[in-house]
Amino acid sequence: MTTQVQTNGTRTQTDSAPQIDIQTWRDAVAMVSQRAADHYGEELHGRVNKARHIVLNGLIQPGREVAIVASESDAETTYEVTKESCTCLDAERRAPPGICKHRLAWAIYRAAYGAAQGLVAGRASSPAPAPALEGTAAGVRIPPQFITRLHGRDFVQFGGLLAMAHEAGLVSLDAHFLTVEPELATAIATAKFENGRSFTECGDASPGNVNANIKPHFARMALTRAKARALRDALNIGMCSVEELAD
Repeated sequence: MTTQVQTNGTRTQTDSAPQIDIQTWRDAVAMVSQRAADHYGEELHGRVNKARHIVLNGLIQPGREVAIVASESDAETTYEVTKESCTCLDAERRAPPGICKHRLAWAIYRAAYGAAQGLVAGRASSPAPAPALEGTAAGVRIPPQFITRLHGRDFVQFGGLLAMAHEAGLVSLDAHFLTVEPELATAIATAKFENGRSFTECGDASPGNVNANIKPHFARMALTRAKARALRDALNIGMCSVEELAD
């Protein structure tokens, strides 16, 4: 399965997948890149930024197992990239631990493509204009039993978000993985309501930002965080959920 950017700015697949407009693609790449920057921290900040530019500049030729990534400085040079390796010198000699900008770009590309498809599907199922969800105006009251206080701050519980969403007309809450790798899992979730509106968000998790008790199953937390963010968007709740906190 291959993808391409057409001259009209529309991103397509060779199968029957929905078209992705250029703005949605940029939004998805920006969202996933920020998740990567937050995950890897200052050490790889520069490489994540370069990886984002590689993706946005269309320098990746995707493949099922191996991607071909073109050099930014030499149009004649390309690198073979997989989830675990890259043929560039940076991956072999300098990047910690072998995570060069090309590997990051390929990871961002894969996650962003799934995120963009979710955004397109969510927007397509949301008629406009649509009435606001009942009881979800700014400043919505969260029942106290759904709030946990930690370190002097209040956080909403995922179970509370789910209960409130059902009261507001939630009809489905779907989530699936975008990527699952040894050090990072990303997921996307879409919440749909009786009035036709839908809300899509992404979440991520790593062994280093989850509770020690669930570290062996950290990938599942990416699903929960994505669902929590989608529900918070739907309910207009700015308060962070407990499940989104790092351990």
